[in-house]
Amino acid sequence: MKALNAIKHLAEGLLALCLLGMVVAVFGNVVLRYVWGTGWVVSEELSRLLFVWLVSIAATLTFAEGKHLGFDLVTARLSGKPAAAMRWLTRALIALALYYLISGAWTQVLVGMNSHSPVMNYPLSLAAGAIFVMGICMALLLVVQAVAELRGAEVAP
Repeated sequence: MKALNAIKHLAEGLLALCLLGMVVAVFGNVVLRYVWGTGWVVSEELSRLLFVWLVSIAATLTFAEGKHLGFDLVTARLSGKPAAAMRWLTRALIALALYYLISGAWTQVLVGMNSHSPVMNYPLSLAAGAIFVMGICMALLLVVQAVAELRGAEVAP
């Protein structure tokens, strides 16, 4: 449990660093443009890259906490075996979506290794890597949730 809390705090710290980096890049660029008539060339690319990682990390944390938007009009009214069947069907559909997300992101990582951003010259696979990492983490969390339910842990409706 302590390891999970440490990972959660690490992810939250990365979120804060991404947000701080975005604020510094964008606000600093605005100040430089209005005060001195110049700006940071890397500001747009840096803030875009940090935003992709911020969204990916936040989506993973949200998935881990079970706080993603969901449509539970039917499933909330079920109990017993029908509810369990719907949870497993939902997991199967999520797993299918994650398979396509991970395989597509991996393809983009491979393509992006030979392509570089025009200003900062970082490999574009760095941005696609955020989606790949997010998909892998969500898939692992999905497996952990399934195993926990099989072991008899309490499952949210």
